[in-house]
Amino acid sequence: MMSRTPGKKKEPQQANSSGDAADKKIAELEEQLKTITDEKQDLFEKFQRVSADYINYQKRTPRQIADSVAYEKKAIIRSILPTLDNLVHAIAGAREHNADESVVKGIEMVHDHMLDALKAHGVKRIVALGEQFDPVVHEAVMQRSEEDKPDNYVLEEYQNGYMLNDRVIRPAKVIVNKLPQKEAQEQTPDRQVDLEA
Repeated sequence: MMSRTPGKKKEPQQANSSGDAADKKIAELEEQLKTITDEKQDLFEKFQRVSADYINYQKRTPRQIADSVAYEKKAIIRSILPTLDNLVHAIAGAREHNADESVVKGIEMVHDHMLDALKAHGVKRIVALGEQFDPVVHEAVMQRSEEDKPDNYVLEEYQNGYMLNDRVIRPAKVIVNKLPQKEAQEQTPDRQVDLEA
C-alpha cells in the first residue's frame, strides 16, 4: 500500500504562499525604493534652489552694502553743505566789515580744509557763475535782465551747488539773465523759413 506523506501534498500550497509573500515583499521594496527616489529628487531640487539663492545672495549683498554706504555718504555730505555755506557767508561778512585779516584767513583755512576733505570723498563744486544756465545742475531762484550779457547766462550764484561722483547732490542756486523777447531773438540766429515753398 502506498503510504501518504503529509508534507508532499502541502508543498504546492507552500510554494504558492511563499511566492506570494516574496512578490508582496518585492512590491513593498519597490514602493519604498520609489518613495526614497522621489524624496531624494525632491531634496536635490531643494538643494539646487538653496544653492542658487545663496549665490544670488552673495552677489546681491556687496551691491546692497555699497548702495547703503553711498546713500549714507550722500546724507552726511548734504548735512555738511550748510556749514560750508555759512563759512562762505562768514568770509564775505568779515571782509565787508573790515575784520582783522588773520580772522578772515582763519575762516578761509577752515573752509578750504572742509572743501579738501569733501573732494577726497568725490565731492566737487558746480561751476555756475558766467556759465550758460543748465537746469540739470542749476536752479534759477531769480531772473534779471542785463542787456550786455547773453540770454540764459548765470549772472550771480546765490548758493553753491555740489556733485558727488558726477551726480548732483545739490544744484547751484543762481540768478539768470533773462532778456526781453525781442533782444533774446536778436542774440540768437533765426532760421529763416521759406513760406512760399
